[in-house]
Amino acid sequence: MKTKRLWGTLDPFLEPGPILGRRVANAQFLRFLLEADPYDEYHFFLADRGLREGLAAQLERLFPDLWGAGRLVLSDRRRLPEAVAASDFHCFHQSDCILRQPSLARLRNAVSRRIFPITGTTHSLSYADYPARFLSHLWPGTTARDCIICTSRCGLEAVSRQFEALRDGFGLDKERFPAPRLERIPLGLDPDEFVEPSRQGREEARLALGLPQGSVLTLVFGRIAHYSKMDLLPLLRAFQRIFGQGADRNGMGLVLAGWVDEDDDFPQTLRRLAANIGLSLFLFERPDPERKAALFEACDIFASIADNPQETFGLTLLEAAAAGLPVVASDYDGYKDLVEHGTTGWLVPTTGLAATPEADLLAPLLPDNQYHLLLSQGLAVDTGGLAEAIGGLTAQPRLRLDMGRAGRKRVLEQFSWTEVIRRHVALWDELNALPVDEERARAARHPLHPEFGGLFGHYPTRTLEPGTLLTAGRTGQAFYRGQDFPLIYAGLENLVEEAALKTLVFLARKPVTAGELERRLGENAGLSSDRARFLLVWALKHDLLENAA
Repeated sequence: MKTKRLWGTLDPFLEPGPILGRRVANAQFLRFLLEADPYDEYHFFLADRGLREGLAAQLERLFPDLWGAGRLVLSDRRRLPEAVAASDFHCFHQSDCILRQPSLARLRNAVSRRIFPITGTTHSLSYADYPARFLSHLWPGTTARDCIICTSRCGLEAVSRQFEALRDGFGLDKERFPAPRLERIPLGLDPDEFVEPSRQGREEARLALGLPQGSVLTLVFGRIAHYSKMDLLPLLRAFQRIFGQGADRNGMGLVLAGWVDEDDDFPQTLRRLAANIGLSLFLFERPDPERKAALFEACDIFASIADNPQETFGLTLLEAAAAGLPVVASDYDGYKDLVEHGTTGWLVPTTGLAATPEADLLAPLLPDNQYHLLLSQGLAVDTGGLAEAIGGLTAQPRLRLDMGRAGRKRVLEQFSWTEVIRRHVALWDELNALPVDEERARAARHPLHPEFGGLFGHYPTRTLEPGTLLTAGRTGQAFYRGQDFPLIYAGLENLVEEAALKTLVFLARKPVTAGELERRLGENAGLSSDRARFLLVWALKHDLLENAA
């Protein structure tokens, strides 16, 4: 009989909220995974009922065949232990390596039939509380089948350095406290969202957006805030240099598009600065997907001068290249992987600091936008190089066309979600084949996970011991005769079942030790020792049992 290949996750992937790069990437990952359909079932364990219902509605709408066949399974996360114990999962994948990956590994080690791979993807890596998150990955239960998927070379190096710093700081031995494997797989894009560029398409897009027909337009797409992703002032200074060298102000324009906070006055500051240097500036706040596609089609050059370590990959660079735009980008973070310098665009040199003592001291005490501003202002994008790249592309339409075509060809071949999903599936297969020390993994205790019984076991008067003598009380006897009914709170259904309670009361109709009840509940109701002991105390709490001593 063929064993089902099961894929699992604790994340919905389809998230509500503002359109951000991480949310777009996660949604497209899930869509293309399910379209490739390499597994027999896909299990989502979500803790929030509203989230489960919302995801169910989306999955039913987007994937009616898979939904109708019962191959998309949404479960209450509280049922995760029994599901992992009962089923042979091929892998679990998290949309972010920061969220619950080590905790899931601990649960797997404790109850699973087999040590299956657990993977998670990197997104932003620069938040002040992340060292503690990465510390949780360093524990004796990490196996060769645990992996962090880094989206860029720079991101992979940053995670590797993080683990080295943690080991040095806490004196952790590599053998006793292994780290997950690090593997690089980029994010992807949907090629169908970006049409082959054409003069007619550009003219029509500009007409629809109210953009001038005769100008060479440079597009910047991303959150428009000086403390997030990039400071745009160096770009305005670059245009000022270009104009100072005699370029026609009427022949150039800058298009800014992306998320803008309601109370942020930074966009108005940019408007005033652009007016002062004679630069035509066009601002599109929070564009929807249709307008976003039109903006890529309408423009001639794409620029992104990331200076903030929040940025790890650079999804908009892929989108711009797919739209046939040459890309001018800072030589920084994941951008190094996405622009082929001199072929698909230009990487502009950057200068940073070897040490950041002010931000290092303050980051744990400040909101993230404040210390990210400190970090980003300590990174300089070469204004002269930026002006040279944009000015050169503005003056050379043939070069723009050649670079745009080369960029589109490269991203469609190497960065389509179809290719990215193929690499994920191959990795999960490879991880499954690696040998693991199963005995060591199952015996490991995670030092950052509280063991509540050990921590708070001295709070009650006594603890339940195997020799504790118990018997069914008056309420328990009435329940067994159908004259009374216990109140089982929502969320406890998998721990407290009426059938098991009736078996318990029957077994305790005469005084019997807790150890004997535990054994017989296992034989007659199929309960594990832990579940049986919980049921005994619960029954004492609800007056179905009482102490017989």
